[in-house]
Parts: sequence; structure tokens; C-alpha cells
Amino acid sequence: MVQFSLFGIPINIQPFFWITLAIIGGGLRADSGAAILQTGLFVIAGFVSVLVHELGHALTARRFGASAAITLQAFGGYAAYAGVRLSRPQRFFITAAGPALQILLGAVVLLALQVLPRISTSFNDFLHIMVWISFVWAILNLLPILPLDGGQMLNTILGEERIKITLWTTIITAAVIGYLGLRFTGSILLPIFMAMFAWQGWQTLRENRWR
Repeated sequence: MVQFSLFGIPINIQPFFWITLAIIGGGLRADSGAAILQTGLFVIAGFVSVLVHELGHALTARRFGASAAITLQAFGGYAAYAGVRLSRPQRFFITAAGPALQILLGAVVLLALQVLPRISTSFNDFLHIMVWISFVWAILNLLPILPLDGGQMLNTILGEERIKITLWTTIITAAVIGYLGLRFTGSILLPIFMAMFAWQGWQTLRENRWR
């Protein structure tokens, strides 16, 4: 476990964060020096991009007077904040700040690729991976699926009294994205995640059937 502070925000990185990033980056298929290097570049780029995403949440929460801490865990992370009662607009902005800052990171790195001279193949590959992770991670998080940022933003807009709408949106969107992911990529990783989100949504819907 790695622990440190950045901008006064405590950050806790659990071991499975590195392991899952390596798996997503092709570590299980890395059978050459070049493949291992690409996996390593993916892990570093993923760490930077996900950390920037969570810093977007944490710094915005602190701007509204809350105390914040970041945990990076398997397949992602989260920013926890407390100490102040937040309004719905504030909660919305805190949630939106994560993918927004990550998209900004991707845009800045993409611009750097266009204007900076080529330093080395590995560094160029690293920047391309950073762009890919930043945009894809942010876009996936903006899907209207709980517990992703997009689902939380939708829930904040609709309010808890309309949680059924948010949950049905979660179930339907997750099912569609899971099918499309399997149909067009052949990978089972995205469908597994979408199936998990849909199941969690269904279970929560059953618990809230009285509403």
C-alpha cells in the first residue's frame, strides 16, 4: 500500500490498483520486452490519468469547504469527502469535475503531441496511451450508470425521489453498452463490468420497490 499527500489531500493506493491496471494494459499477454514496456507505460499513464480524475473531485469538494481523501483501488478509485453539508448543485459540480479535468488532461497531452518535437518512441507511446486512457475513462464514467459519475450526476439532477428512473436508466444503459462492447470488441471485460452494474441497479431497484 502506498500513501502520500498531494495538494494537502491524502492519497491511498492499494496494491490491486497496480495489478488491475497491468491486466487491462495487456500484462497477461506480455511475452516480450517490448510488450512488458508497453504494459509498464500503460500502468504509469493510467495512474496519472486516474489520479487527475480523482483530484478533480477532491479539489472541487475542498473548494466547497469539505475535507477530502483519495483512494485508488482495483479498476479505479474514489474521492471521499465530508465535513460540510453540500447542495445539489455543489454535489453535481464535484462529480462532474473528475471527468472534466481528465478530459482536459487528455486534450492538453494531445496538443503537446502536435506541437512538441518527438523525444523518443517510448515517450511518444506514453503520451498516446495517456490520451487514450484519459478520454476513454472519462467518457465511460459519464455514462448514466450508477455508481459511475454519469449515474451520480443523473441521480443528483432527478433527486432521490426519482431514484427508480435513475436505476432503470442504469440497467438499460449497462445492458446496451455491455452488448455493444461484446459485439464490436470481442472483449468480455466491459460486458462483465456492465453486467455487474446492471445487477447492482436491479438489486437496488428491488430494495426501493416501495417508492
